[in-house]
Amino acid sequence: MKIVPHKREVTNELHHTHNDLPAQTRTGMIPILNARLADTIDLLHQAKQAHWNVKGRNFIALHKLFDEIAEAADEHMDLIAERAVQLGGVAEGTIQIGARRSELEPYPLEISDDQDHVAAMSAALAAYGKRVRQAIDQSDELGDKDTADMFTEISRAADKYLWFVESHLDREAHPARRRKAS
Repeated sequence: MKIVPHKREVTNELHHTHNDLPAQTRTGMIPILNARLADTIDLLHQAKQAHWNVKGRNFIALHKLFDEIAEAADEHMDLIAERAVQLGGVAEGTIQIGARRSELEPYPLEISDDQDHVAAMSAALAAYGKRVRQAIDQSDELGDKDTADMFTEISRAADKYLWFVESHLDREAHPARRRKAS
């Protein structure tokens, strides 16, 4: 027997809350939160993909680091989803929605070398951090300082993990991976 889920359209209608942010602010924040939620779901699973498949001389350090990144993304996913609901919205956090809406590049499935995973996770973390910083600005523009603060916390973590991952990049052995920061 195949179970067919009920399909419903998510509306922009807010759930009742005594939150004193203007409805216009809250309505504007929910799509931003759900967009970053999709990216966070994707980042979590990209980190797990790297965690499961990394091989090479830095295996154990990277295996643990990629798992730590996934754990942080899981915490951030919860913060973002709960903030959407606090504002009267719906957290749209299924795997299917995350896969459809994520703005991150797909993670390469064919890699196993530790340096290839370092390069791929660095790219994912950099793109994620950039989008989170955009969400900080968008939150400020809409007058939601609390959400801007939450995104600032997430941005700092993304930058920290980018630094940790990039510290494993063997620039001498892989000159093609020598990139200037953009």
